[in-house]
Amino acid sequence: MEQTPEEAKTVKAEKTAKAAKAVRVVAALIEKDHKILICRRPPHKKRGGLWEFVGGKVEEGETDGEALRRECREELNVGIGVGELFHAVTHDYPDLTVELCVYRAEILSGTPELLEHTEIRFVSKEELDAFDFCSADETVLEKIKKEF
Repeated sequence: MEQTPEEAKTVKAEKTAKAAKAVRVVAALIEKDHKILICRRPPHKKRGGLWEFVGGKVEEGETDGEALRRECREELNVGIGVGELFHAVTHDYPDLTVELCVYRAEILSGTPELLEHTEIRFVSKEELDAFDFCSADETVLEKIKKEF
């Protein structure tokens, strides 16, 4: 079934709006004693109550590493060392497109605190299926289960 010219314009406008809302997000894959740090999003935020890896948006002028170190200080009050890129994925949510880059990282100073999230836990790869994650993290989780 063909689209009318008006429908085609609407689809194009929606794609353009979503592209304008594309954000680069970095996240930390922090491992300790063969367990991985996961964080639960606060209920008042989009995708509230879902689990994720600590991180956030890259601000203009920041490198991925700078953004990840800043986000870990702001959200957990820890200093981290940023390692190699573990996985990158682009994911479309209804409201925006996320370019997610997950880096291996280690805590160099501090103990994780609940500054942003409602819960934080270190879990084994076998326990990951018991948690509801943001859909952008699905391919990251698959890779963790294969490689850890």
